[in-house]
Amino acid sequence: MKTTVIYAHPWDGSYNRAILDKTIEKLKMRNKLYQIIDLNKDNFNPALSKKDLSLFSRGETTDEKVHKYQRMLDESDEIVFIFPIWWFDTPAILKGFIDKVMLKGFAYHEKEASLEGLLTHIKNTIVITTSEVPTSFISNSIGETFINLTLKSIGLKNIEWLNCEFTTSSEDSHRLAFLDKVGATLHAAQ
Repeated sequence: MKTTVIYAHPWDGSYNRAILDKTIEKLKMRNKLYQIIDLNKDNFNPALSKKDLSLFSRGETTDEKVHKYQRMLDESDEIVFIFPIWWFDTPAILKGFIDKVMLKGFAYHEKEASLEGLLTHIKNTIVITTSEVPTSFISNSIGETFINLTLKSIGLKNIEWLNCEFTTSSEDSHRLAFLDKVGATLHAAQ
């Protein structure tokens, strides 16, 4: 099984890119097979088309990238999300990824008043975010909505969230210490 890294930042010079590089370094040290879904590099279209909306309730899509990403997730036992917090939430491209890829029949089954997650083969999930605000400011949107509602509803478990707050306004030492924390978390995830 593999680790799938889902990366959602458009600029290669960003601190998020440094986090991605640290993640790859640690996965190589673990001799872990990995694959990267770079949503921006892939030119992933997060918008749901009229045709795909008509297929959504059946868990179907016409988007070939969605099929590719689903195959990648089927091969995974660990997921690492890396993304910035924009407007106190996930970037639109990541929200679109969740909307379009985590389809009924692939990521969940509907039960009477809830969802039964199907991605239970994924044993570890690490969510790594960067923000300019304290983590407490985004605990509802990321901690509650994205992690506790969305990710857990599709069967993901053992979810750990790391947020580098005050990313651009902090000293280099703060960002370097966070990279060390990312490395330690990925090392411990074995």
